[in-house]
Amino acid sequence: MNSYKYSLIVITSLFFMWGFLTCMNDILIPHLKAVFDLKYWQAMLIQFAFFGAYFVGSVIYFVISTRLGDPINKIGYKNGLIIGLLISALGCFLFYPAAEFVVFGFFLGALFILGLGFTMLQIAANPYVSILGPESSASSRLNLSQAFNSFGTTIAPLIGGYLIFEFFFDENTSGADAVKVPYLIFGALFILLAGVVSRAALPAFSNEEQLEKGLGVLKYPHLVFGILAIFTYVGGEVTIGSFIINFIGLDEIAGMEEARAANFLAFYWGGAMIGRFLGAISLSTIEHKRKGVLMVITSFATFFILFGLLWGKATLLGELFDLTFQDLLPYLGFLLLNLLCFKLGNSMPGRTLGIFAITNVVLILTSMLVNGELAMWTLLGVGLFNSIMWPNIFTLAIKGLGKYTSQGSSLLVMAILGGALVPVFQGFLADAISLRYSFFLPIMCYLYIMFYGFKWSKSGNS
Repeated sequence: MNSYKYSLIVITSLFFMWGFLTCMNDILIPHLKAVFDLKYWQAMLIQFAFFGAYFVGSVIYFVISTRLGDPINKIGYKNGLIIGLLISALGCFLFYPAAEFVVFGFFLGALFILGLGFTMLQIAANPYVSILGPESSASSRLNLSQAFNSFGTTIAPLIGGYLIFEFFFDENTSGADAVKVPYLIFGALFILLAGVVSRAALPAFSNEEQLEKGLGVLKYPHLVFGILAIFTYVGGEVTIGSFIINFIGLDEIAGMEEARAANFLAFYWGGAMIGRFLGAISLSTIEHKRKGVLMVITSFATFFILFGLLWGKATLLGELFDLTFQDLLPYLGFLLLNLLCFKLGNSMPGRTLGIFAITNVVLILTSMLVNGELAMWTLLGVGLFNSIMWPNIFTLAIKGLGKYTSQGSSLLVMAILGGALVPVFQGFLADAISLRYSFFLPIMCYLYIMFYGFKWSKSGNS
């Protein structure tokens, strides 16, 4: 593992960047909804275009892999990452003409290209992290990398919300101009990262076995069920993040304006960051007694870092920071509940996954049935329990695939389509019924994840 530390650091920086840009969609949704006067379901086309690209890109990758052999195995993980970064940069640069012409379809096209770049990064980076060390600690490593992905999603609402809703926003223009400079900067950062990766001495892994033609990878039931688990996880997580700003803005919840509500979005994505750091410790080979102490220290340290980021932003910008310790007590309660659920999970990926999923069902139901700040905090608390879902599902699903690992990875990334479809369906429900009761849809997603986690915990594949 020590020989792979530098490689893990380089790859983890990519997780951070695509986490940041993915969460920027949650800022774009209310912004472009106002600019183009969209309905809820139309605004969710932002997620449809972005996550739909994962499906299209993964289908292309999978078809190539079954006919010509695994592309990543042929060109190498390093070149796969560079290609993904360059495509991502192109998607970011396309935001400038989209804003210049003020065409919603152009924005969707830019998001689609950005999503294609992230598809390549996901297919290459996730299994690469898994093989940078022993298989027994693969979930721990992927939780750690995903924690930095979540750090990106945590600070995106703070930085991105300020840039788009305040700093670059001009009431005298269409409002679309606010995204020009931020996305030019993001594109430049992807170019820079591509240069760093190209010069990095990353270890090369390849499999000399030839892939069988056809769909042999689908003979593994834990992969097949895992594909649907990824679909429902991404669908549930993305749709909640997409609607949080609008949900907090409801009069019966908190009645906040968008700029302030965007700050609270950081607690949702920040919860995933906290939980993934804890997951990396829980699923590691650290001695059992030390795990508990480290997890308690890490949970509260990362929470206060999150609180400090919010306070620092408000102080730096001269904004009113009116969150008191008492206001945060519900979230601190969920943090303690998160630690308890890790204890009940007993460092078993499948069992922990099932426990976290049923907890999310209870939290969302509470948000639907009560009013005021309790409804807000229970929905924000879902992020804490989303934390270990992607890395645990992914490592459970590709375990034992051998020569089919990259091909199976492409199918799992294809299932990110859930992030494209579920928000749109919830958008239809929000328009037809009400926003708060539309959250019945992510509840169904988490019920399936609960089934997957407990099934593979019992089958011995966890």
